[in-house]
Amino acid sequence: MGRWYKIYKRNIYGVMGTLVFHILLFTAFILADIERKGTLKEEALLIEFPDLPPEPENQEEQQEQETAPNEASSPRTGMQSNRTNIASNRLAKSDPFFDEDYLHELEAAKQLVADVNQQLSKETVNLDDIKMPVQTTEGMNPDSIENVIYTGESNIVYYLENRYHTRLPIPVYLAQGGGTVVVDIAVNRQGQVVQAEARNNPAVRDQQILIYATAAAKKTWFNVDPEAPNPQRGTIHYTFVAQ
Repeated sequence: MGRWYKIYKRNIYGVMGTLVFHILLFTAFILADIERKGTLKEEALLIEFPDLPPEPENQEEQQEQETAPNEASSPRTGMQSNRTNIASNRLAKSDPFFDEDYLHELEAAKQLVADVNQQLSKETVNLDDIKMPVQTTEGMNPDSIENVIYTGESNIVYYLENRYHTRLPIPVYLAQGGGTVVVDIAVNRQGQVVQAEARNNPAVRDQQILIYATAAAKKTWFNVDPEAPNPQRGTIHYTFVAQ
């Protein structure tokens, strides 16, 4: 017993040092394992979610988006156009790109479309129904008949060689817009205008006066001339003053 005690006393510090070293080493391994597991656990918790579409600002916009496919296939074009305008106005208010100038241009374009549709919806004017005063030369000396007829500020001038009018309708009182309209005519030997076609004039904004000028030219009569070309061609110039 005394021999084992002496060995114990002699090696006690070495044994304790070995134990302490192993304890520290074991503790280090445990701490390293815990840190590794904690890191793995933290990495496992990093989950990326896909971007979700923005939710509508209010329930009304969501309902409009849901009903949009039905409106596109609906035959009620008026309701569809109205809802489209509402959507455009909302987009214009929310998007800074749609400034005031753009909105004014948009309104002007809508007004232009409405004016064009209104113009197209008008019934075609029947030239025979247009009533206008008529100047006649019955009983007058042919040498005293001039080819220029004044009606106030307006005038009518015709060019038909060696011919004079016997019946000349005057359409200038019907005009709301102003301008000069030249009508090409073809006249037979009996003096009847068998063809009349108004020339296009970009300066004339009221297209209605082209119709009036054509109707007046077709109702114009000239003197009989058996030796005239058949048909004889000329022009009538109508100057309209805006009323």
